[in-house]
Amino acid sequence: MITLGIETSCDETAAALVKGGREVLASVVFSSLEEHKEFGGVVPEIASRSHVEAVLKCLDLCLKKAKIHLRDIGLIAVTQGPGLMGSLLVGLSAAKALALALGKPLVGVDHVVAHVYAGFLTDEKLSFPCLGFVVSGGHTVLARMDSPSRFKALGATVDDAAGEAFDKVAKILGLGYPGGPEVDRLARGVRSTRFFFKRPILSRESLNFSFSGIKTAVLYEVRKLRSEQERRKAAKEICAAFQESVTEVLTEKSIQAAKSQNLKAIVVGGGVSANSRLREKLWARSRKEGIRVVFPPLPLCRDNAVMIAGLGRALYAEGKRDTLEMGSYSDFEEFLRSANAGN
Repeated sequence: MITLGIETSCDETAAALVKGGREVLASVVFSSLEEHKEFGGVVPEIASRSHVEAVLKCLDLCLKKAKIHLRDIGLIAVTQGPGLMGSLLVGLSAAKALALALGKPLVGVDHVVAHVYAGFLTDEKLSFPCLGFVVSGGHTVLARMDSPSRFKALGATVDDAAGEAFDKVAKILGLGYPGGPEVDRLARGVRSTRFFFKRPILSRESLNFSFSGIKTAVLYEVRKLRSEQERRKAAKEICAAFQESVTEVLTEKSIQAAKSQNLKAIVVGGGVSANSRLREKLWARSRKEGIRVVFPPLPLCRDNAVMIAGLGRALYAEGKRDTLEMGSYSDFEEFLRSANAGN
């Protein structure tokens, strides 16, 4: 079966064709990032308009790359949430129209869970149960996953998500948007002796995260620097100290969660999973604990439709079917409530 995946949760319009749940025939991602840069973040109205303009072009290019026709598609998977409601509506409308016109089954997919499932698409040895760890601009979530549809949230952010903190620190330093890649670049190979930021652990028992305080601490340190020239000179060390604090918390919390559930594998997904220091620290720490860590390849760390198609196919195999009345949701907590009610 060939599955068409459609993703429009935020500022990327993506389509992918995946055969047999694993073989990627084509993947196309259109981004409206350049339109958002001058505002320092994603503007929902701009994102929605961009999706309307790009979704059919994206689908057409995907079909041409895969050299197949619409009639060859056996299943349509689409991001149902969480995300920007206007953006989600565009993808859902396109998926529903195709499902109705082609007479094909439709499956709604959770974007956060799909980030974890990206690891299963490239690692054939990976199996359930495992710890799913999503680290992105909007979410920092730890969850025990027993199947594609059965999981239990263990911890999440109580304020700023990790990726959001990276973006805010980059803005404080005048590095532009998105900030994560630039902070990672400046911090690479730098060990700060001038700056140190406390690790926001919250408590030893809690598996929740809080990164708002460290962002504020960075702001206070930057304000102490008297000139723009001094700030530019200190930027690398500030980035390194900030990144070290955040990645240490992410590493320790995920290891703690895996051990608490007696899980031997951690699957990491989301934009921040591309961070080089997080990969270094989590790989090193997991080897000491005898825990396997799986990161998706870099193209699958960002928002994409391959992960949507892959998870959609897995859910379909479990018997999931959705109707044209399927709605969207903006918050991951809403999905958790419905999933727990179903289990």
